[in-house]
Amino acid sequence: MWWLNRHFPLLRFLEPPWNRIGWLFIATGVLVDAVSVVAFIRAKTTVNPLRVDRSSRLVVSGLYRVTRNPMYLGLLSVLVGWALLLGSLSPWLMVVAFERLIVILQIRAEEAALSSRFGDDYIRYTRQVNRWIGRASR
Repeated sequence: MWWLNRHFPLLRFLEPPWNRIGWLFIATGVLVDAVSVVAFIRAKTTVNPLRVDRSSRLVVSGLYRVTRNPMYLGLLSVLVGWALLLGSLSPWLMVVAFERLIVILQIRAEEAALSSRFGDDYIRYTRQVNRWIGRASR
C-alpha cells in the first residue's frame, strides 16, 4: 500500500490532518481482532484459521452475532485505516484485493470445513449472520 501510494499516488483526496481519521479505523480493527480472539480463547477452541479441523466449538456470541468473520473484518479495518492515512486512491486497490483474496483463498475453505464439522448448527448460523456484517435476510 505504501509502495503504491509512493510511486502511483492516484487522486490524492485526503490531506493532513483529515487523513488521521485512519487511526480510528486502525484502532477499531485491532480492538475487533482482540475481542474476537478472546471469544475463541474463552470458548477453548482454536484461533488458527489454518486448523479449522481443530475447532471444538462454534462461536456465535459477541461480535459473532453480527459478523461471521470479525477477525478478517478487523484486518480489513486496519487496511482501510492505513489507506486513509496514506490519503490517495491507489492504496485502496490493496484493500479490495485483500477482501477478494481472503474470501476466495481462506473464508470459503473455512466455511466448508465448519459446515462439515458442525453441520446444521453452522448452516443455521450462516442463515442468521452475514459473512461480513449484519443480520442475514431470511
